[in-house]
Amino acid sequence: MNEEYHKNFWQLLFCRKSYIRALKISLIVGTLLTIINQGDMVLAGMMPPLWKIILTYMVPFCVSSYSSATLLHEINTKQPA
Repeated sequence: MNEEYHKNFWQLLFCRKSYIRALKISLIVGTLLTIINQGDMVLAGMMPPLWKIILTYMVPFCVSSYSSATLLHEINTKQPA
């Protein structure tokens, strides 16, 4: 892959559209996963480790960001037939 490909991909990865979409997905999926994975601790009155909660939100954020950037890059680089 050439340098231009990487440059465009990284610009799309950090563009506002990808970021906002990833943030929304992360809030929804991260909250659901936190409830599923840490809900028993919260109901027992204990605080789950903060690093686990942060990672639970970061993983869907990263996956969504990458997916959005990849899709936008494919759309932008697709040559007309």
